Amino acid sequence: MSMVPEEAVDSGSAATIAESCAKEFRRILADRLIAAYALGSLAHGGFAPAVSDIDLGLVLTDRRHDDDRIIDHVTRELQARDGAHGRLSVFWSSLPALRVNRDDGRFPAVDRLDLKNSGMLLMGEDIRQEVEQPGSAVLVTDSVRFALQTLATGPVLAEFHDPAPLAGDIRRFTKAVLLPLRFLYTAATGDPGSTDDAIHHHLAHPSPVAGELVRAATRARHGQPDPAEHLTELLRTDLVPLYLHYIDSCLAGLTPADTDLSHGLTLWRTRLLDGV
Repeated sequence: MSMVPEEAVDSGSAATIAESCAKEFRRILADRLIAAYALGSLAHGGFAPAVSDIDLGLVLTDRRHDDDRIIDHVTRELQARDGAHGRLSVFWSSLPALRVNRDDGRFPAVDRLDLKNSGMLLMGEDIRQEVEQPGSAVLVTDSVRFALQTLATGPVLAEFHDPAPLAGDIRRFTKAVLLPLRFLYTAATGDPGSTDDAIHHHLAHPSPVAGELVRAATRARHGQPDPAEHLTELLRTDLVPLYLHYIDSCLAGLTPADTDLSHGLTLWRTRLLDGV
């Protein structure tokens, strides 16, 4: 079995897609769209043609009750155009919320920090100076909350213990392995950084947890994946220990006020160990 190849998208093509998608949101949202930005590796560098998302940030004048539905609908239509557009990831919030270090749509703290530090204006008025920079405590708690919502679910846990499908999909494989490293890097440095920064930070440890799995994910990220059978074995051996390392690091960084997050991480840890 070989790993499913992804359609390569260079950074120039990704930027063109981000701009065209921003124009479509401008058509739908009209004057409510203050600004649209390229975010992530497309903005601060390190874009990997084989796997990187095309991150688009939208800043609105206000928050309305049907924004979730509208933005989700437009995003799905854009993603359905072709494989390259399928990489589109849209973050959005109102400017009043961003001014007080929160989001009222879909704009997690690490992405707000990325907007503040590296956002590349595609259209509209540059408002980055008005965005309140998230502090380290917010970055940690927000990333933990995101991880619990997206990675501690039943279907994801099932793949951790039966990883063959994960090993056969290059984008899902690299995200599963490298996403916790991004969270750990930001918690340690206060910087969103790049995926490559997070990899280097992790592998610089004398005995990095799941080092061989991380190196394999790095090769896959740069378009040179190992055979899926080998990746499956690495996932079976190293993926749970990698996430236990992430969970334990997060638990050590939380405060007594973060009871709900600590409880969620502890439950996640138990389910990983029990295979449920």
